[in-house]
Amino acid sequence: MAQILDGKKEAEKIKDEIRKKILNLEKKPGLAVILVGENPASKIYVNNKEKDCKEIGFYSEVHRLPEETQESTILSLIDKLNNDEKIHGIIVQLPLPKHLNSIKITNSILPEKDVDGFTFVNMGKLLTGDYSMVACTPKGCLHLIKQTGILIEGKNAVIVGRSNIVGKPMAILLMHSNATVTICHSKTKNLSEITKTADILVAAIGKAKMITKNMVKEGSIVIDVGMNKDENNKLCGDVDFENVKEKVAFITPVPGGVGPMTRAMLMQNTYEAFLNLTK
Repeated sequence: MAQILDGKKEAEKIKDEIRKKILNLEKKPGLAVILVGENPASKIYVNNKEKDCKEIGFYSEVHRLPEETQESTILSLIDKLNNDEKIHGIIVQLPLPKHLNSIKITNSILPEKDVDGFTFVNMGKLLTGDYSMVACTPKGCLHLIKQTGILIEGKNAVIVGRSNIVGKPMAILLMHSNATVTICHSKTKNLSEITKTADILVAAIGKAKMITKNMVKEGSIVIDVGMNKDENNKLCGDVDFENVKEKVAFITPVPGGVGPMTRAMLMQNTYEAFLNLTK
C-alpha cells in the first residue's frame, strides 16, 4: 500500500516558513495578478492566490479586466507593473481570451518578475541549468518527489504529457537531478510498456484515470498532475488512484496533492524574486 504524499500539508509548511521569514520585514514581497475575462476556473485560481498572499503577509494586487480588453491595454499595465517597486512578481492568468496573443503578453513580463517561469528567457535558463524561476507545478512535483527520501539520481523517470507548463519543464528538472527521462504523449506507441519502466512516473495528460494499475511499476513514485471529473462528476486525477495505490510506494492524491504545491511554489517564487530585486 502506497504512502500518500500530502501536498496540502507540505504546502502549509512552506507557506508558514515564508510567513516567518517576512514577519518583521518593513517591505513585503508584492504579487500582481492579471485576470482577463470570466473563466470560472481562472477566477477560482486567482481568488486562491489572493488568499495565499493575505495569509502569508504579501502585498497583492489583482487586476480584473473585461473579456474584450485589448492587447495594448494589457501590455501597458504590465509595463507599469514591471516598473512598480512594490511588485516583485507578475502573473497573467491563463488561458487568455482567443483574441489575445498569450506568448507576446507573457514575454512582456520582466524575467526577474516572471514568477510563473513562463517567459522565453526563464524557460531558456532552465534548459541550460542556470535558472532561478521555474514553472510552479513542476517545481512542486519535484519537491514532493524529494520528500520521499528516495534518491532521484540514476532512476528512470517517465512523464506522460509534453506541455510547456508541466511536461517539458518537469523533464528538464528531473534531468538536472540526474534521472534518465522519457517523455510520452498522445502519439506515443505502447505507452504502458514505457510507463512500467518508471521508477518515477509523472502523469500530466489531462485524461481522467488514464494511468491504471497494470501501467505502473511495483514500488514506484507516482505524481498525478491531472485535474479532471470522473463519471460521478467528482474531482479525480490522470491516475486511477484507488487501484494504483495498491502497487506503488508513493502517490499523490487528487485533490490535495500537486494543486496546493503549485500555489505554495508561486509564493516561494515571489519571495525569491523579492530577495533578488531588493538586494
